[in-house]
Amino acid sequence: MLELVTAGGWLMLVIIACSVAAIAICIERFFTLNRRRIAPPHLLATVWKQLKAGELDAKALRTLRDSSPLGRILAAGLGNAHHGRDVMKESIEEAAGHVVHDLERYLNTLGTIAAIAPLLGLLGTVVGMIKVFAEIMTQGTGNASALAGGISEALITTAEGLCVAIPALTLHRYFVGRIDSIVVELEQQTIKLVDAVHAQESRSKDA
Repeated sequence: MLELVTAGGWLMLVIIACSVAAIAICIERFFTLNRRRIAPPHLLATVWKQLKAGELDAKALRTLRDSSPLGRILAAGLGNAHHGRDVMKESIEEAAGHVVHDLERYLNTLGTIAAIAPLLGLLGTVVGMIKVFAEIMTQGTGNASALAGGISEALITTAEGLCVAIPALTLHRYFVGRIDSIVVELEQQTIKLVDAVHAQESRSKDA
């Protein structure tokens, strides 16, 4: 590995730094984007039981808000349920926007790494070829080892750049898809709550 870094030149250090950042982001996102942690099963049913029993006071709402991202959205809606359906939906949408922003954290960085890693490899190729032609101009084509060193630097940085970019791009797409599916689930849960709350209010008014 040390030989590859040495042969690849200083750009290899930049590519390695990108790979370390990409690995750290992927590990963090794997743990953060846990569906059961973001939208715990049966949370909506538990909240609905508490609401029907009249147990959702300010303390219960704070506990719900701190429990999970879904709880944060539900608490925002329930805190404004008495202002009407439209206000409740606006509160939910605002809270959901913050939740989605948190879910997408670091993904722009990961996408940037996936985009620039091949360019860094290409830059290494250009630098390596410049060295090759510089050696040709000063020493001619007789010094094969000097020429091979420049060509080696060009090929190594290109390969390493692609080795970083391909997994980074693949995982970026994976995380984006995962977030999209989680957002759909959050929307379904919150719509159920809004419909249930205002359906109950309508029945109460009719009674």
